[in-house]
Amino acid sequence: MKKKILIHDIAKHLDVSIATVSLVLNGKAKEKRISDTLAERVLKYVEEVGYKPNQLAKSLRTGKTHVIGLMVEDIANPFFATVAALIEKKALARGYRIIYCSTNNDTAKALDLLTMFQERHVDGYILALPNGVEDEVSALVRRGKALVLFDRLLPGVLTNAVVVDSASGMYEATQHLLGQGFRRIALVMAHSEQTQMAARQQGYAQALREHQLPELVHEIALPQEHEQIVHELQLFFQVQPACDAVLFATNYLGVYGLEALTRLGKRIPEQVAVVSFDDNDLFRLYSPPITVVAQPIEAMAEDIINTLLSALESRAETGRIVQLQLAPQLVVRSSSIRSRGQSSNEG
Repeated sequence: MKKKILIHDIAKHLDVSIATVSLVLNGKAKEKRISDTLAERVLKYVEEVGYKPNQLAKSLRTGKTHVIGLMVEDIANPFFATVAALIEKKALARGYRIIYCSTNNDTAKALDLLTMFQERHVDGYILALPNGVEDEVSALVRRGKALVLFDRLLPGVLTNAVVVDSASGMYEATQHLLGQGFRRIALVMAHSEQTQMAARQQGYAQALREHQLPELVHEIALPQEHEQIVHELQLFFQVQPACDAVLFATNYLGVYGLEALTRLGKRIPEQVAVVSFDDNDLFRLYSPPITVVAQPIEAMAEDIINTLLSALESRAETGRIVQLQLAPQLVVRSSSIRSRGQSSNEG
């Protein structure tokens, strides 16, 4: 078995001190007035022997691992996957690596993963968490850990956050349907106390209240198997035959809903108009294309990583809280446009 090269071996071979090799490898040669010739000798020999620094030992010396923990609801969800990919790209450009994981909205799992992040000594945390972890996250904040919440807030936790204005997005989507003449508008959402879900219901309710129309909310208990959710939605649409439009509070519920409507033979938008919060490739390709409340994913990722790196690298501003709320965009497609000659059920 080939012997692992240590920094001591490099120093001995080049007849220099261990400190000199360490300073060169950490990019501090000029700062410590080490000659370019010597620095080049060290770097050339390191490359020749394939030396790999011990990251744990390095982190113990510097107090930094250059690792960020990213925890989301479901990394397979297109929204979270896209945000994560953009964050990773921006983090790598600044010398940080990412550890990904999913909570599946399971509080116990989220707590275990937070413990794992702490044991790995991650430098910073980017979190989209279920409720029930407020005490643990507050403890991280009190200990001065660099942390950013995104997509949803945690009740009672004051820390950096980047979220979308879900209430205004759903309000605008509901107003759009009302403007098209739809009057029996349903909202399908996850059964959840999370802040973004509550905000979406609030926006929907406000728009209907302004038109003195009743709410028609159906909450899906999660987690459930795919087939169970589709079957539940089929039953909902069957017992609500007067429903002429439906808003889905998440893109995955929108996908399940389209499958349920297809099985029932419902024509979109002739029999029921459809809008989903958050875009999805399927929505653009579906016939007819589905109207969405699109989240500004690239801007969100940019703000998340910039906020976290600022917290990591700007120690002079320790304790400063940054909370950003971004505006979503209603993207109108054919699924919510009342067809010519289609009657309105105004009441």
